[in-house]
Amino acid sequence: MSTLFAFLHHLCAFTLVAAVAIEFTLIRQELTLASARRLRVTDIVLGMAAGAIEAGQAPVIDAATCRHVTMIIHIELAAIAVIPLCAAIMARGGWV
Repeated sequence: MSTLFAFLHHLCAFTLVAAVAIEFTLIRQELTLASARRLRVTDIVLGMAAGAIEAGQAPVIDAATCRHVTMIIHIELAAIAVIPLCAAIMARGGWV
């Protein structure tokens, strides 16, 4: 049973990294209705509540909000980079 949980743990970890990487890629492009829908699906995979998108219209986001979202995605990517460090520390019982 522990092998199954280890597998699921790694599967979830890779899914998290993939979802944030997809968000990073999508937010750098022009925000269209199609890319907004992809972002919504990515957010759902990531476990976040995604807002409703009006049918047939691309969302309008001002430059300041776009910069703020991009900064949050960068912070998420940096935080993900810390996860393997924490895993290595835990596997060895601490800093010793």
